Amino acid sequence: MKKLDWYIIKKFLSVFFYAIFFFAVIAVVIDLSEKTDDFVRTGLSANEIITHYYIGFVPHIIALLFPLFVFISVIFFTSKMAGQTEIVAILASGVTYNRWLRPYWIGGTFLALVLWISNQWTVPKANTIRGGFEAAYIDKNSSYDALVRGSSDLYFRIDSFTYAGIYVYDTTNNRGGNFFSYTTKNDKVISNLRAETILWDTAKKLWQLTEVMERKVLDDKEVVTYYPFLDKKFPFKPADLEKDKYTKDKLTTPQLISQIKLASLRGAEGLNELKIERYRRDATPITVLLLTLIGAIIAGRKLRGGSGSHLALGFVIAAVFILTDRFSTIFSTKGNLPPLLAAWIPNLIFIWVVYYLYKKAPK
Repeated sequence: MKKLDWYIIKKFLSVFFYAIFFFAVIAVVIDLSEKTDDFVRTGLSANEIITHYYIGFVPHIIALLFPLFVFISVIFFTSKMAGQTEIVAILASGVTYNRWLRPYWIGGTFLALVLWISNQWTVPKANTIRGGFEAAYIDKNSSYDALVRGSSDLYFRIDSFTYAGIYVYDTTNNRGGNFFSYTTKNDKVISNLRAETILWDTAKKLWQLTEVMERKVLDDKEVVTYYPFLDKKFPFKPADLEKDKYTKDKLTTPQLISQIKLASLRGAEGLNELKIERYRRDATPITVLLLTLIGAIIAGRKLRGGSGSHLALGFVIAAVFILTDRFSTIFSTKGNLPPLLAAWIPNLIFIWVVYYLYKKAPK
């Protein structure tokens, strides 16, 4: 890379990291002011709150607004360069417009790669810390649905031929009331199992059933067996039965892929939400690169309004992007829009925005 590349990349990254650092500080201060009473009620020390909550909160909030701050940073320092006639001098010296955009490509690709890696592993682990703390101390009455109170029933598919149900399942104690499962073959029930209670044995890593009645339907007879206690190894664990609103955020990408396969097999609700989260983890880094190019093209032109005009236009574009993203998500989770398309619609639209702005930009 030449001096020009290092010059622009240095400005790009320094402005971005300064902006994201100060924003993180402001976000922590605001969040602390809102949750002060909750923190006091927990009885935890300041060090424990930092290590059990804010160490997960900061990566979460940074990842959430990462593309927006990349966009603002590019507009800010590029507009300043344009206002000082640096870009005019660069282009007048014989540097082509495409060559001037190269450091933006490099910087945008680097930050997109950082976000992609974070989305796959770092951010989910941070969300595990943040979500666990909020579920335990702050949001205990709403982070899980009514299953925590033991007032709802569960019906799900264990595998391709086996269906099950648990009446009044308690996610806190991993215990359920009446449990049943039945297996079918050629559209006929070939076995049925019922138990009075089902409990997860943490030591043996399997389910413990009580007062079990098992029926097996053979060709010419029916065999009924009674067990006062029965240890059963089902292909589901307590975590699979919890309806935690943070689940999709806490899973690393390999875990999320496994969860999607499991949910697809069981016909579970919220499958589209899991798929959108999976596809968005790959789509958002591309968003970073697209917003970098849009910011550079918009702010690279010297206007009479200066940085204010660039920032105003930038916020309008960012608002349109966010609205597009929200609408596509809603149409997928509540309608029939494919999750893959819902995750990538904003990028597909903004690719054309980049192309249009590039063609119209004075070179």
